[in-house]
This record gives sequence, structure tokens and C-alpha cells, in this order.
Amino acid sequence: MRQDDPFWDEAEDSDHATRRRRLKSLRPRRKLSQILEEIAADTSRTRVCIADIIQAMHGRAFGALLLIFAFPNAIPAIPGTSSILGLPLLFLSAQMMLGKPVWLPKVVSLRSMSRDDFANLVERVNPWLEWADRFTAPRLSVLGDPIAERLIGAFCLILSIVLVLPVPLGNMLPGIAICLIALGVLERDGFWIGGGIAVGAIALLVAWGVVYALAKMTWFLLVNAF
Repeated sequence: MRQDDPFWDEAEDSDHATRRRRLKSLRPRRKLSQILEEIAADTSRTRVCIADIIQAMHGRAFGALLLIFAFPNAIPAIPGTSSILGLPLLFLSAQMMLGKPVWLPKVVSLRSMSRDDFANLVERVNPWLEWADRFTAPRLSVLGDPIAERLIGAFCLILSIVLVLPVPLGNMLPGIAICLIALGVLERDGFWIGGGIAVGAIALLVAWGVVYALAKMTWFLLVNAF
């Protein structure tokens, strides 16, 4: 109803708005694999960039982008890849920690590929996403609260720093941990977030052990060399 209508009832209008929000919340959340398929099938596009994914994901862009940039680090890759792909993770996790909206430099957000290449990439990635989707569900919602999300962002920032540093064996475990956390954030699944935190804690211990061993070996060599 319009507010200038003499029969307009503010309470009734508020009830309608409340019901609409409830109905919206009851709608099934689209999976990342579905959104990627829709983008790939959109024939009106000639190219696809990161900004298109951000727009399509709306309020869930953090989870999607963390997963996109962390996944290549979770598998064996060319040395030095983590230093390049880890930089967007630093941006994203810092913004998540500060409660800021998603922002990436234009040089990153406007990087694009042809729609055909994107469709081929989606065809290879989606089976893994669909497999993971079967095991995700909204659980342990306390980990999805704004304060918890900021703490999760801080933890991802620490993992991203470790991932970017040239630490031997220091990129795969943090990459896996961020992927698990990202899936949990995407689907509001605290179980996956908790699993990612556990793997991340192991990754930090491994990285610290490697750094400690290298420092001790360097000190030993210096002492015995002189």
C-alpha cells in the first residue's frame, strides 16, 4: 500500500515486509557451482572477469573469492605461484577481518578470460564443488555471526601471510585450510569452518617447525664456519 493512501496501515505494511523477508530466507541458497554454470552459460557475455563473480555472489563473495584464489595453492603448482595468488587472499582476508565490503584492485577484478575458456574451467572444477556440496549444510550458525566472521578473517589473514612467504612446504596446508573455511563461509556451515581452522592450526605449526629448523641449521653453519 502507498503511504499517501488514506487506508494505508503502517503495521500491515510492516507485516508484509516481514513475511517477504521470511519467504526469501526460506528459498534454497544457490550453490557456487550453480552460479558459475549460469555465468558460463550466459551467451550475452564474451568474456568473464572476477568482478562478474563478485556481482553474482552478492553478500557471499568473500567465500567464493577465497576459494577461487586458495584452491590453486592447495594443489601442487609451479614454485612462486603462491606469492602471486596469495596477494588477493591478503586483500580479501583483511577486508573480512575489518568487516569491509569486498574490494579488489582493478588490475585483479577486471582480469578476464573468454567465456569459452571460463566454461571449460567450470566444467573441470564443478565436479569437485558438487562433491563438496553434498556434505555442506547450515550448521553451527554461531560461526557465521559478524564477530565470528571477523575473527575468521583474521585467521585467514595469518594463513595468507604464511602462504605468501617463501617457506618450504608452507603453501599447500594453508591453501587447503582456506579452501575449507571458504566452503564453510559460502554455505554457512560451521562444521567446515571448524575443520578449516583445525587444518590451519596444523599448517601454522608445520610452518613454524620449518622456520625453526632452518634458523637452527643456519646458526649451526655460521657457528661452525667461523
